[in-house]
Amino acid sequence: MAGREPRFFLVREDVLPEAIFKTVQAKELLMRGDAANVAEAVEKVSLSRSAFYKYRDKVYPFHRWQQDQTVTLGLILEHRSGVLSALLSNIAAVGGNVVTINQNLPQQGVASATITIETNNLECDVEQMLTLLRSTPGVKNARLLGS
Repeated sequence: MAGREPRFFLVREDVLPEAIFKTVQAKELLMRGDAANVAEAVEKVSLSRSAFYKYRDKVYPFHRWQQDQTVTLGLILEHRSGVLSALLSNIAAVGGNVVTINQNLPQQGVASATITIETNNLECDVEQMLTLLRSTPGVKNARLLGS
């Protein structure tokens, strides 16, 4: 399909091949932090790593994000200069608009925080944004708390 826009289909889960459905389950385990890595996630859902890597960038759960929809993220941040600033820059880079930030006092070198983000201008899906945020230096964990 070189040079052609991808087409998307809404498909009921009971007609999906098992490997695709299990890929979504594994991605959700990773997103929630219920699996530390891909190997653990695929083991929990009884899926091969090769099948996971084959489908991971092509299958996503369907979320009905409405305009002005918000999501709330739970974060664990290292207590050092610039971590929160870098995190906020990454949110802005993908079109997220921060509505609220609540950060607890740091303990043992880390601080927990919750951030509520408007998703109406997001240029990616929430899972992709979480992956970006988790890769931000100083972010120990980022997970979806609610929408």
